[in-house]
Amino acid sequence: MKNLLSILAVAFLVVTSAYAQDTQTVKLEQVPGEFTETSLTLKAGESYIFEVANNGIDHAVGFVVAPKGKTEQENHISSAYLTNTIEDGQTATSNVVTLEKGEYVYFCPLNPTPLYSITVE
Repeated sequence: MKNLLSILAVAFLVVTSAYAQDTQTVKLEQVPGEFTETSLTLKAGESYIFEVANNGIDHAVGFVVAPKGKTEQENHISSAYLTNTIEDGQTATSNVVTLEKGEYVYFCPLNPTPLYSITVE
C-alpha cells in the first residue's frame, strides 16, 4: 500500500509539472474604461490562462472572450471567465482556455470596455 501511494504521488507530480509547463499565462490589466493591452495573437491548440488585474477601477470587473461578432452571452468562452470578479488592486485568473484558429474578442462587460481582438493562428 505504501508503494502504491508513492507511485500515485509521483504520477501526480509528473502530470502537474507537465500541465504547468504547457499552459501559458496571458497577463492583462484593466484601468478605467479600457484594457492596457489592445490585441493578442495566440496559437491554436495551445493552453492559456488569462490573468487580469484591476488597476484603479472603483468597482468589480470581469473578463469575457467570445468569437468575433458573437458577443452574446450564449457564445462566451466560459472557461475564460475569471474565477471571481475583482476589485481595485486585485488580480484573478481564468480556467485553462484552448482556442481554435480564428478571430475572437475580449472585453469587460462590467467596466465596460471596448472589444479588443484576439487572433488565433
